[in-house]
Amino acid sequence: MAFKKEEIIIIEPSEIFVGKKDAPVTLVEFGEYENEECAKVNEVVKQLLVKYDGKIRFQFRHYPLTLIHQRSLKASESAVAAAQEGKFWEMHNILFANRRNLGTTSLKLHSKEAGVNNKKFLDELVNGMYGWQVQDDIKEGRNRGLKNDIPAFFVNGERVKLKPTLANLSNAIEAALKNKKSKSTATAKPKAKAKPAVKEKAKPATKAKTPSKTAKKAAKKAPVKKKAKSTAKKTATSGRKAAAKRK
Repeated sequence: MAFKKEEIIIIEPSEIFVGKKDAPVTLVEFGEYENEECAKVNEVVKQLLVKYDGKIRFQFRHYPLTLIHQRSLKASESAVAAAQEGKFWEMHNILFANRRNLGTTSLKLHSKEAGVNNKKFLDELVNGMYGWQVQDDIKEGRNRGLKNDIPAFFVNGERVKLKPTLANLSNAIEAALKNKKSKSTATAKPKAKAKPAVKEKAKPATKAKTPSKTAKKAAKKAPVKKKAKSTAKKTATSGRKAAAKRK
């Protein structure tokens, strides 16, 4: 009966962050461990993490310049190896502090200093177990337009074109924070509009009440007043009566 080969799950550099998980600003650096400028800017990053505590999260992606620094590739692999035990940032800082001493045997010693307990650390490093993870970072860096210009920083996906000083990176972070705030304000739900007052319908004019049957009967029974005869007719009648008596 054939046994299935044990699947090894490797924590990718793209999954490793320091800082608040849901921070509004993501700061990403592409760099390597033999580069002097990268070592200097690592101290700047530490200051930014303190200055913008809770507002940014930082990620380091590997971009070793192997044509210039031959030991930078294995140094990057050793950092990924340390990440498998949750010791990436410890190894990261130790590698920068020992950037002139990054031979394979030295990397093993650095891993112990970082707190890595993996007994197969050196064997895995020699066999290039974490080489693909570093190559993926290099590929992504090239896709973002990088050549040999490291350290390179991105704030919320936008590249910082100015020199990565504390002031320049702070300005880029501040701009990203303002942009994030304005977007969240714009997408906020508008207040419900007040409903227009409903006009009451005018009540129709009441029809004049028709006279009741009782009123009609009373009107018929009422005596009709005869018109008084004119004065001329009365005088003529009285004159005729007087003439007849004389005869």
